[in-house]
Amino acid sequence: MSAGPSDPAIVGVLLAGGRARRMGGGDKCLRRLAGRPLLAHAIERIAPQVGRLVLNANGDPGRFAAFGLPVAADILPGQPGPLAGVLTGMAWAAANAPGAGWILTAATDAPFLPPDLAERLRAAIRRDGADMACAASAGRHHPVIGLWPVGLRDDLESALRDEGITKVDRWTARYRLAVADFGAGPPDPFFNANRPEDLETAERLLAGG
Repeated sequence: MSAGPSDPAIVGVLLAGGRARRMGGGDKCLRRLAGRPLLAHAIERIAPQVGRLVLNANGDPGRFAAFGLPVAADILPGQPGPLAGVLTGMAWAAANAPGAGWILTAATDAPFLPPDLAERLRAAIRRDGADMACAASAGRHHPVIGLWPVGLRDDLESALRDEGITKVDRWTARYRLAVADFGAGPPDPFFNANRPEDLETAERLLAGG
């Protein structure tokens, strides 16, 4: 699997802050696929594309110790959703990677993430003169798979804290958003394993079936 070039200007943020209700609760990213946790698949695909990598997850960070990643809990209480994970990633980047102007967010339940995700999102931003970018595949936008400027951290925090905006689309509508279309696969590069049966499907896709 070839990878896009590593970019020290980008911090990768793997989002694992959800409650995973459809998977029966617990840490969805620790469910196993092809003998490895889903999180391991996401790390393998995103780490080569970015300068630093952080995991956004709540609760005891010790349960992720084997992966060797820094873990950043949501900086807002109540697990308000993936937009809070974006804000947390921006805050972590500002504090720990001051030379990075961007964060790349990706879901930890998506085992087929493209190896050129960051590269193509940056190209979409340049193409459109946009502020940020998200990915699309099979006719669907994926708002949490995106490239975000760390410089919008204060604006995002104000939207979350003061305006109660938690839906990604509501916030990005304020800016020029580019879309990078990755086609439909197979497999869909943004297939996500929300339910136990999705893991069975992913196993077949990995096996080429």
